[in-house]
Amino acid sequence: MMRKVIDLNKGWTFTKDGQSVKVDVPHTWNNIDGQDGGNDYCRTTCTYTKTFPRPDCGEDERVYVEFRGVNSQSVVNVNGKEAVRHNGGYSTFRADVTELLDDENTLEVIVSNEATEEVYPQTADFTFYGGIYRDVSLLTVNKNRFDLDYYGGNGIKADADVIDGKGILTITSYISGEGEATYALKDADGRTVASGASPLTVENVHLWQGVDDPYLYTLEAELVVDGKTTDKVSCNVGFRTFKVDPKKGFILNGKPYPLRGVCRHQDRLGLGNALTEKEHEEDAALIKEVGATTIRLAHYQHDQYFYELCDKYGFVVWAEIPYISRHMEEANDNALEQMRELIIQNYNHPCIVTWGISNEITMKKGNGDRYAFHKKLNALCKQLDPKRPTVIANFVMCSIWNKISHVTDMASFNLYYGWYAPFTFMTGVVLDWFHFFYGKTPVGLSEYGAECMPTLHSARPHRGDSTEEYHVLYHERILKIIEKRPWIWGTHVWNMFDFASDGRNHGGDPGKNHKGLVTFDRKIKKDSFYLYKAHWSKEPFIHISGKRYANRAEKVTTVRVFCNAGEVKLTNNGKDIKCKKTDGKDFVFKVRLDKVNELVATCGELKDSCTLCKVDVPDDNYRLHTKSNNYSWEKKSK
Repeated sequence: MMRKVIDLNKGWTFTKDGQSVKVDVPHTWNNIDGQDGGNDYCRTTCTYTKTFPRPDCGEDERVYVEFRGVNSQSVVNVNGKEAVRHNGGYSTFRADVTELLDDENTLEVIVSNEATEEVYPQTADFTFYGGIYRDVSLLTVNKNRFDLDYYGGNGIKADADVIDGKGILTITSYISGEGEATYALKDADGRTVASGASPLTVENVHLWQGVDDPYLYTLEAELVVDGKTTDKVSCNVGFRTFKVDPKKGFILNGKPYPLRGVCRHQDRLGLGNALTEKEHEEDAALIKEVGATTIRLAHYQHDQYFYELCDKYGFVVWAEIPYISRHMEEANDNALEQMRELIIQNYNHPCIVTWGISNEITMKKGNGDRYAFHKKLNALCKQLDPKRPTVIANFVMCSIWNKISHVTDMASFNLYYGWYAPFTFMTGVVLDWFHFFYGKTPVGLSEYGAECMPTLHSARPHRGDSTEEYHVLYHERILKIIEKRPWIWGTHVWNMFDFASDGRNHGGDPGKNHKGLVTFDRKIKKDSFYLYKAHWSKEPFIHISGKRYANRAEKVTTVRVFCNAGEVKLTNNGKDIKCKKTDGKDFVFKVRLDKVNELVATCGELKDSCTLCKVDVPDDNYRLHTKSNNYSWEKKSK
């Protein structure tokens, strides 16, 4: 019998504090208390149990239980006997449970997201959701199979190279038992274009060209014993070449390909991190709509399905582990383990071009082991994957001369000038300094952003007010900084979506970080979303900014229209308004307000409209009434 997968997502009993309820997985117990900013954020140990019959398997077969993500420490028992322990909340792990099975079986998973010094992350600006929050399944496999025990990988390693217009696919198989691996490479239409033993050669190979043409082949690997196939696995294959030039930026398939995009956290309002394929698909579609070419998947290994979506959409990906904020010497082995899992489980994805080894690790005072460990972690990446460069995301206050900034092949900086500190222009200054003093090392902008509440507005936006207008102003300034520096290898907005950070108290909505271009529930695209869409996307559109700022007290107000399709015309109550300035994407108008103002913006057949009202005094609903604390998350995340 070939490999068989049995879904175990339904019908679990979840027990917390002695109280039991029926749940299905994906599931987290922090989907509410991890997002509300209160004192109820529960970091504890809970238990999941379910029963299942022994799967149909013969003497020559083995049964594995597979978990795609359990956060963050787990012990798996089958019929009261331990099957596996796993430390780390973001990767796939498995256990051979064949010898533990009876006719009827009880699967028990003890899950903890309690604080510990032995597992990353422990200090970070996001919620550490506890639970079995990704899929669980039973795998029935032949004793002769592609290996399932090697750090959660799928048993094959595929190196796709392009040489003289030919695709050369070199495959390494990891086999448990006996057998010989044979391979077939199929094109996007399902036709076999190469087969046999490794390496496979594809004449006139169709390249993976990022978002412009994310062409994928499929590699199918079969394990054959005595003429019979005993196991079969597959993976995406994308043929592409890339390099990162410190003077020219990112180059894909021999041509400049600016990496301009976003960071992404995986959680949702009311769901936490317990997402289905539907939510992942919606996120990918929104990132495609804004026109991004790259995603930094922060700050941990994301769901395998999302990496597959990135392959499909053509997003160039920065993948990383949660070695973040604070170096914990007792967790060195865990960081190494998480890096092995990240690379081995995701090696074959063409979307991934770099491995991130740490994020803002100099935020807290370190010790001598921190630098030495970075060298060790970087060496592990090179051992597992010599072809992809490594990168680090440096804390805003980390000096460009700090030796940790120079461990990896590339450097990148999280710069929040214009938000946590004044002087937005300093973002460009810091990058210029690095580029001048270390001109042989590519440098990027790994994070930048400002808080934005779409309910807050101002005619005079300023740093710290969390208004939608300041969000636009800030990102407009950063865009100009980026566009003047084509040598920046990659830029990543922090963040594509608002996300949970239960320790935060900002913008009148505690428990969340609101720097996203889209709200936590994915229902509102903030005005800055359309600013980036105007600069990045090829999809023609027009958008009037400031629609939510509907009640305005000023006599003459500023109206901005974002459009990527040509000149924009604006009318107010049928009268033409003269455009004051434009960069061809952002059109600025000064509008003298009547009591009621019907604005209509057009560009060819494109049209957008809104209504603004003149009021006597500023609308108090647009003003922040509570005190914010940017750094309150630090106390809760320790």
